[in-house]
This record gives sequence, structure tokens and C-alpha cells, in this order.
Amino acid sequence: MNRLEPLNPVDAQGKVKTLLDAVKAQFGVYPTMFRIAAQSPVGLESMLSMFGTLAGGTLGPQVQEQLAIAVSQFNECDWCLSAHTAIGRKHGLSQSELDAARSAESTDPRANAALKLAHRVLITRGNVGDSDIAAARAAGFTDGQVVEIIANVSLTVFTNYLNNVAKTHNDFGSLKARATVAAV
Repeated sequence: MNRLEPLNPVDAQGKVKTLLDAVKAQFGVYPTMFRIAAQSPVGLESMLSMFGTLAGGTLGPQVQEQLAIAVSQFNECDWCLSAHTAIGRKHGLSQSELDAARSAESTDPRANAALKLAHRVLITRGNVGDSDIAAARAAGFTDGQVVEIIANVSLTVFTNYLNNVAKTHNDFGSLKARATVAAV
């Protein structure tokens, strides 16, 4: 049972209706998370704007989904973990890569470096060390791409927290995040 009430799309008006209709066009349904976010027009708009903006970034959809999976696992968000695993599969990630992302790991050295940096951002609350940035640069990431990694982490934290607070009904399956212990 959702702790926060999802907006019924029939009741949506104006900009919220337009935004929800765009979500439905993309997913074929109105996923519960977006209907909950629609209770705040600025919340929904900011979420969708950030998704759209980051989709045009330089990391690519596979790395973006791996980042979302790693962050969702860290924050124990079953909804986002399930959704991003399904989306990652559609972007060609293998089951072994999807599973590895849950541990912030990848067999691809570049994706692995992005995941390691994202994990360090999470566990240090952004207070990463010089060596963390150096490792990202050594993997070929520019400073702009480091910012993009942090932006992806931030968006996923927003959706994770929304779903965890709301106890959002899981539209995308039944994956369960493993309990994690954050260590610095």
C-alpha cells in the first residue's frame, strides 16, 4: 500500500496532465512513482526534466542505468532497482552486468570507474578524496563527466527517497534490495 497517494491520471489537469501523458507515451502505462510525484507539479516536472536532460549526456544509457542500479541498491529502493534493471536490460546490459551493478561493479573498466566514484559519493556524502577523482580521470572521465556522474547519483537519490518514503507499489517486478551497511 502506498503511503503517499498516487494522483489518478483522470484527475490530472494542465501541465501535470501533459507531463503524465508523456510518461505514459514512454512506458505504455502511468507508473506509480510518477503518479505520486504528480501530487507536486514542480516535483514531477523537476524529476522529468532531470531525466530528460541527463538522457542527453555523454555517459550513455548503459552506464546511466548501472549507476541508477548501484545507487538504488545502496539506498535499498526496490522500486528503482526493479525499474532500472528492466530498463538496463532494454539497453543491452547482460544479467551479469545488471547483477554486478548492484555491488557498484562492472567488467567494463570505464563503467566500473563511474560506479566506484558514485559509490564513494554516496558513502562519503560527497566528501570524496583526491584519489577518487584521480581514479575517474584515469578511466578517461573529464571533469564535466564527473559532474554528470554526480547528477545521475542525485536524481536517483531523489527517486529512491521518494519511493522509500511513499512505499510505492512496485510496477516493475519484485526485485528486493539487499540490506547494505555503508562504510567509509
